[in-house]
Amino acid sequence: MTRPGPRNLITDVPGIAVGNAEDAAARTGVTVVIPEERAVAAVDVRGGAPGSRDTHTLDPASLVDRIDAVALSGGSEYGLEAAAGAVAWLAAKGRGFAVGEVKVPVVPAAILFDLANGGDKGWGEEPPYRRLGRLACDNAGDRFALGNAGAGLGAKAGTLKGGLGSASAVDTTSGVTVGAVIAVNPVGSVVMPGQNCLWAWALEQGEEMGGQPLPTGPIAADAEEGASFHPGANTTIGVVALDADLTAAEARRVAIMAQDGLARAIRPVHTPFDGDILFVLATGRRSLPDNRPAALSRLGALAADAVARAIGRGVFEAEDLGERLSYRTVHGHALRCGKR
Repeated sequence: MTRPGPRNLITDVPGIAVGNAEDAAARTGVTVVIPEERAVAAVDVRGGAPGSRDTHTLDPASLVDRIDAVALSGGSEYGLEAAAGAVAWLAAKGRGFAVGEVKVPVVPAAILFDLANGGDKGWGEEPPYRRLGRLACDNAGDRFALGNAGAGLGAKAGTLKGGLGSASAVDTTSGVTVGAVIAVNPVGSVVMPGQNCLWAWALEQGEEMGGQPLPTGPIAADAEEGASFHPGANTTIGVVALDADLTAAEARRVAIMAQDGLARAIRPVHTPFDGDILFVLATGRRSLPDNRPAALSRLGALAADAVARAIGRGVFEAEDLGERLSYRTVHGHALRCGKR
């Protein structure tokens, strides 16, 4: 048996803080995940159109063995500057990889596309992302907003408004806490075709997704929910955190397994149009049981479920933005009338 942590957020993992920052006029934002101490990290890239920074640093064969933060941002290529803002903020705190007497913060990053959502993108030579990266670090703590917040502000999910979601689970076997924070912006659908329930409905804990209605019947094998395909115009990105003492290779295995959470909550997923990326942070505060492969398998499965639940929560918590309607606007009647 597992249960969500007390906040049902990635910050239930001890030593993890999250900060959001938004530019409402531009309809974009940044989310930064900061471990209290430098953490073992890994990444898994599945989308066909990724945008990222420093992912090669996370190869287990690389010199850098721990990182200082992860930045998730809207803005497509412009959004990679959010990591530069986080680096500057962390450097001022004395954080980073020691190179002689110099500390160099290591902040991998991933971006999603939100440039066509109707916001004011006329920023000229000064995109807002470096500033938003620093502001997100300023805002980091154990509580943060979901839905139209941070990197999820300008996101869309198929034909619906996307958003920022988070979820956690405590493994009662090992005592390890697993959490995920996801910016949900896929080309695929998060809702079962012809239904009112999310693909992630069966994983809901309590009423974290509003009290999902049951499916009313099977779906057609070729059913689609009206996704529109435009190269490079989507992407679901996120971070999974654990308080386990994982090696870099073990963290990579968790990242690979956690990607299954996207497949449980979005269809189609990992398309040529998406840049799906998941990072894993392991804080090392809790030892795994002696049978490490078995424990790792369990934690990877929990991570995948947490990712799917975070996707469901991000979509459920999202609100209408411009012409993009939210799940609650389109399907909210089912939540009121069809709870399990």
